[in-house]
This record gives sequence, C-alpha cells and structure tokens, in this order.
Amino acid sequence: MKDLFELDKKHFIHPTSSIKQQQEQGAKSIMKEGDGIYLTDTEGKTYIDAMSSLWNVNIGHGRKELAEAAKQQMETLAFSSAFSTFSNEPAILLAEKIAELSPDGLNAVFFTSGGSESNDSAFKLIRHYWKIKGEPERNKIIALKKGYHGVATASTSATGIPQFWEMADLTVPGFVHAESPYERGTKPSIDSIREVIEREGREQIAAFIAEPIQGAGGVLVPPEDYFKEVRQLCDDYGILFVADEVITGFGRTGKMFGLEHSGVVPDMMTFAKGVTSGYIPLGGVVVSDAIHNVLKEKSSGTLFHGFTYSGHPTAAAVALKNIDIIEREGLVANSQAMGDELLKGFRQIKTELNIVGDVRMTGLLGAMELVEDPETNKRFSPELQVAPKVIEALHERGVVCRAVTYDSTDIICFAPPLIINKAQVHMIVAKLHDAVLSVQKQLGDRVSS
Repeated sequence: MKDLFELDKKHFIHPTSSIKQQQEQGAKSIMKEGDGIYLTDTEGKTYIDAMSSLWNVNIGHGRKELAEAAKQQMETLAFSSAFSTFSNEPAILLAEKIAELSPDGLNAVFFTSGGSESNDSAFKLIRHYWKIKGEPERNKIIALKKGYHGVATASTSATGIPQFWEMADLTVPGFVHAESPYERGTKPSIDSIREVIEREGREQIAAFIAEPIQGAGGVLVPPEDYFKEVRQLCDDYGILFVADEVITGFGRTGKMFGLEHSGVVPDMMTFAKGVTSGYIPLGGVVVSDAIHNVLKEKSSGTLFHGFTYSGHPTAAAVALKNIDIIEREGLVANSQAMGDELLKGFRQIKTELNIVGDVRMTGLLGAMELVEDPETNKRFSPELQVAPKVIEALHERGVVCRAVTYDSTDIICFAPPLIINKAQVHMIVAKLHDAVLSVQKQLGDRVSS
C-alpha cells in the first residue's frame, strides 16, 4: 500500500499551509470519509467538523442526493460551454432560483468557479459598468481592513489582511482600505470610509465592498445599523455597494444571506461556498436590475470576461439540489436555533475560564477570543500563540476548528454544518471547555486571576 503521507510531502503543495510544517511533520490528517457533521481520517479517527471544512459544507458531508444529482446531470450533459450565448437548462434554472432568493431587485447572475473568481468578476463588471456609463475615471474600490475577498489578483488586493499581499508582494492599483469598525473597542462609525472617499476623490470611487460578517478576519460582527449607514453613504456619493456573501450566504447566519440582518439591499452580491455546500466548485455575482439594464443598453460587442466553467451544468444541478435541501429541511431556521444554543455554551465557558474574552455567534458563524485579561481585553504576547494551542487540543479531542492570529489576536472560529443538532452542539461545547481548560493550565501564572 502506498504511503500517502510521504506522497503528500513529495507531490502536494497545500493552500494556506506551512510548507515547512508539512515537510517536517507531514499532513495533519488525511481525510477519507465524511458523514453529517463528522469526518474520518485514514487512520480511523473521527472528528467533528466544527468549521464545515472551509465555512462551506452547509448541508453536511455524505449527502447522496447531491451525488445523485451530479450523476444524473453528467449522464445527460456533463459540460457545455456558456460562451458566445450558448446556454444550458441547469444554469438557467439556478440563475432563476438565486434571483428568487436574493434581495429585491437583484435578478441577474454571472457564474464563476468560486469566491475569489466571484469578487474578481465583480470588480471587472463594476469598472466596465462605469466605463460604458461614460465615467471611466471611477475605477477605485474601497474595502475594509481585516476583510477577506479571495486570493486572485484583484481579490487579493481588496483583501485587508497584509499577509496575503506580502506572500508574493502582489497588489494592483485601485484598491484602498478603510478602517474596520467590527472589532471590540473601535468606534462604530463610517467616517473612515468617508475620509477615504474625500482623500481619493469622490469622482474616482467605483464601489465599496464588505462582508456582512468578516470571516477570515476573525468572525468580526459589525455594529448595529452600520450597513444602513454604509448604504446611505454610498447613495450620497453615487457609489456601488457590494456585499461579499461568499461565507455568509445560503443560511450560514440564520438568514439566507447575511446582509438580511441589516435590512439593506446591495447593488451587487458575490457568493460561492454554501451554494453547493462544497460538493463541487461554483460561485457567482448577482447584480441589480439597474446595473443589468446599463449592461444591456450600453454594452457593445463581446463582454470579454468569463471562465471555462462559468455556468457549468453539473455544478448548477448540484447547487439546485443543495438549495432544495436547505429549504426543505429548514436549515436556515436550524442555523439560527443551533447557533443560539452554541452561544449559550460559549457564554458558560466564559464564566468558568479565565482566558476567554468576547464570544459571539450569528446563526452558525461564531468565534471565541482568548485573552490574558477578559476585563481589559488585554491580549497575550504574540509569541505564546494561544489560539493554535487550543486548536491542537481540540484536534486531539476530535474537533476540527480554525484559529485566527492576525495582529496579535487569538481567535477560535466556528462554523459547523447547518444540520447540527442540540446533542452535537453540547458535544462541541464540552470538548471546547476541556481544550481551553487544558491550555489555561499550561499557561499557569501568565493568566490574570
């Protein structure tokens, strides 16, 4: 039998991973099977997937309905190009379904293969929109610090986490960042966006993009009414507002889309991840009727943008079945109910352990911060790397989770599948309590009493 760990070291360059760690320690786990909220590795150990892998396995692992949908579509029409106005039934029906689910007035969809492509496509469509309207100087995009929008060239530039820029010294002109108001202790104000607009010149700003909840930045939740103020600011300056729903879409936050919590309608919305629950790559951009009308009336010739797999019929068929399951099984409501239950558990842990700071949860998207002093929010020294220690302790106890340690933060992120039940929530809470307690004991006198 082949040694998969050695083959992994030799041939597989992992995304967002330490190459050195991979070579020295081997793969953390090689997953073999998935069933519901569980993953099982090649050595037979079973884990609770408390991150839905990458925020995306919304309906859980091992759903045969999606495999059957893919099989049926592949046997009929596995792939057909959507270039040059060719089309296919699953892509048309999925576009219709997404328009039905989207906020009022967003009715036209451009398909991609994932979130990075979706945001890159949004930026190109935005610049094209302003160009054909006769305002080509409107080409700058405002994003937020600590926001994450992907790792393609433009989406990397929009991402507000410098480590992603530094990896290849790669950013492109036209992307500027305002202060994030999402963190504890910051003033809930849109003044930073206004200052960027005035500094760069309002006539040069094309759009503002933000996640309803910043995911990779640490599950950072905006202040109440923040997006209502953003919507008004964008209207005042004539700027397009883009909601990045790649993580927050399709029930993750207890609403179909995250921005619904704010009661605000964007001009454009990007999506991926939960649209297929990760069973097959798919993403897209939904645009408002106002934008679509300009594209229809003023575009001439070919729209020179598209991906080989834009409107992939098999991916679209899987997405349709996935959305059907989300709706039929009431998973949006379950996300809200089980998220409330998980938050209760987090709050109980906070009352019992000295290193737990802020805890938060919106639907089934949440986080726990680890701090030296919860009263003052004093953080641990960066060299301690407390969150990764908890992640390792959770892994030992059979829970897959994710740490965020940007800017000296120690944050544990959670996004379990939307099918999770109360007993499974309590299991996560128990294992989390045990893991955090074990790390607190390791830290000893470094913890404020």
